[in-house]
Amino acid sequence: MEYTTLGSTGMEVSRLCLGCMSFGDSDWREWVKGEEFGHELVERARDLGINFFDTANMYSRGESERILGDALEGHREESVVATKCFFRMRDDDPNSGGLSRKAIEQELDASLDRLGMDTIDLYQIHRWDYDTPIEQTLRAMTDAVRRGKVRHIGASSMWAHQLAESLYTSDAEDLERFATMQNHYNLVYREEERETLPLCEKEGLGVVPWSPMARGYLTRPHEEYMSTKRAETDDYAQEHPYADNGGKEINERVQELAADKGISMAQLSLSWLLHKDWVDAPIIGASKIQHLEDAVEALEIDLSASDIAYLEEPYEPVPISGHE
Repeated sequence: MEYTTLGSTGMEVSRLCLGCMSFGDSDWREWVKGEEFGHELVERARDLGINFFDTANMYSRGESERILGDALEGHREESVVATKCFFRMRDDDPNSGGLSRKAIEQELDASLDRLGMDTIDLYQIHRWDYDTPIEQTLRAMTDAVRRGKVRHIGASSMWAHQLAESLYTSDAEDLERFATMQNHYNLVYREEERETLPLCEKEGLGVVPWSPMARGYLTRPHEEYMSTKRAETDDYAQEHPYADNGGKEINERVQELAADKGISMAQLSLSWLLHKDWVDAPIIGASKIQHLEDAVEALEIDLSASDIAYLEEPYEPVPISGHE
């Protein structure tokens, strides 16, 4: 396993972050697996040297956090655990979502309880809250840091001007700064390269991209992917413009180059992301232990400049996706 310093936090994290959305309660998402799988996946990740784990309170309505916390029992101190808040947790309680002080404080306590931890290493806002001034959100999160409940705070999927506003507010008001950005970035969705990623690089934010394999689109041929259970049942995956504006041709080039190198499409797609200097640790999900093991092997793959150019060449701009 390779390790890197996560942005300006000083924390050393594995170059791969295990995303924990794939385990919890199948009633929440049809493709989600249960507690036993979650424990096996976390144990194998630790065996492979992964020390960075990302979850969210809304994944299986808290079950993912609970399973992760149980799976890390006895190993929480050497792990770097990230979770998130924003989406409403209870349909009948409007204050169980958003980024007001009330929502942050009560949902943070609930996450700590489910994880079985006293302090969360990285607490992230899952999306931008248009109904709450960012200063209020940052003050609540700063207080959480000062009370020892959170070590660092992070952002996720937002417009570059919103991230810039957040950083300016933190500096002007002496509040905690977002130390990381968890954004949507992969070989068939590269809109973040225009503004957000250069801003993260300039401001020293760690970058932990979500959906590095485009929710499975970059792991198998286009036609085969469209017939998978996830493609058929995951409305969110269908909303992303992965097959548009060069995406299908990129999928074909990934197939071709992966075959030439004797590796899987998923490994090639992940290797492309790991070659990007502004990326600290992509968040990888896995529905099988083998998927995790294959991802770790991607760390050893070298791509030439011509390989990277060949993969990127068909890409054309697509609508912004993932901010909502």
